[in-house]
Amino acid sequence: MIKLHDKFFKPFISAEEIDEAVRKIAMDIADELQDEVPVFVGILNGSFMFTSDFVKVYPKPCEVTFVKLASYEGVKSSEDIQRLIGLTQDLTGRTVVILEDIIDSGSTLAEVHRIFENEKVKKLIIATLFYKPEAYKRDFKLHYVGIEIPNKFIVGYGLDYDGLGRDIPEVYQILTTQHMTNLVLFGPPGAGKGTQANFLKEKYNLVHISTGDVFRYNIKNETALGMLAKSYMDKGELVPDQVTIDMLNAEVEKNTDANGFIFDGFPRTNAQAKALDELMASKDSSINAMIALEVDDDVLVNRLLERGKTSGRPDDSNESIIRNRIKEYYDKTAVLKVYYSSQDKYYGVDGIGSIEDITERLCKVIDGL
Repeated sequence: MIKLHDKFFKPFISAEEIDEAVRKIAMDIADELQDEVPVFVGILNGSFMFTSDFVKVYPKPCEVTFVKLASYEGVKSSEDIQRLIGLTQDLTGRTVVILEDIIDSGSTLAEVHRIFENEKVKKLIIATLFYKPEAYKRDFKLHYVGIEIPNKFIVGYGLDYDGLGRDIPEVYQILTTQHMTNLVLFGPPGAGKGTQANFLKEKYNLVHISTGDVFRYNIKNETALGMLAKSYMDKGELVPDQVTIDMLNAEVEKNTDANGFIFDGFPRTNAQAKALDELMASKDSSINAMIALEVDDDVLVNRLLERGKTSGRPDDSNESIIRNRIKEYYDKTAVLKVYYSSQDKYYGVDGIGSIEDITERLCKVIDGL
């Protein structure tokens, strides 16, 4: 991922893919034109890389020039008449091939057609390296298209964002959700995970998504997902991962302007971790870290027994049940520790000490991400 000015961009099209697309366009045009010597016209600024690489691989004699569209000075914006800067040669009776870096709405293409109609060219061929079919609003034929792409902003290979990025040999796509800090927070029963999650969400302006809370909300409000989940629970069956993911997706969608999320209680398995990765990738984001509070078993047991005196929860008052809950936690999270460690995203944090001390340790990890 790269940052240009205030925006983040993710890798989208590799240099190798671009080279292959450029070569194919060049070979296809050469097959069409045979021994004719065309004039290749690169439209500046964006097409300088494409045009340069194109003529390097074009296998036959050709001429090449660059032009730029500009507005006449002194003309009102409502009459934004365009002209070509750099077109000096006589193109009468010549085959002209326009080399565009990208065609989206087609506005530039409309001006190109209008201008070249006056040049009495023999034939006008349009070739573009990148094409956004969703954005195209014109009826002009595009004779050669290298790579079709979604209607999202891209930089690199001649394309820029406010002047930056033209020099990058690959193409990057803008993150529709700008950079977030997304955490998976784990801790055995009694580790103080809920307390710490509340501190962290306030300090970093994150949204805390507790799977238990999400389930209770959907079931209580009888949402479609809640009723579906309840139908499995009433039969004593596990709720399918996809139902849980769909609930989390709805929570993420409610908070698209968030600085990030704290996922609490999910994932529990490798399959769920992969599903969460896919969910965040679909939002142009990712999980930054799994942070696990590490506390000695005996300390946990004592904490829960003490809590049981006031909580009224029977599972906080029985040492055998408590130790089984702790064992279940380690059995489930062991595979996740391996999963996130393989991505260098696992962080164990000492969960013994005062609340303030533990918060400080967690913040040190997050600040270092």
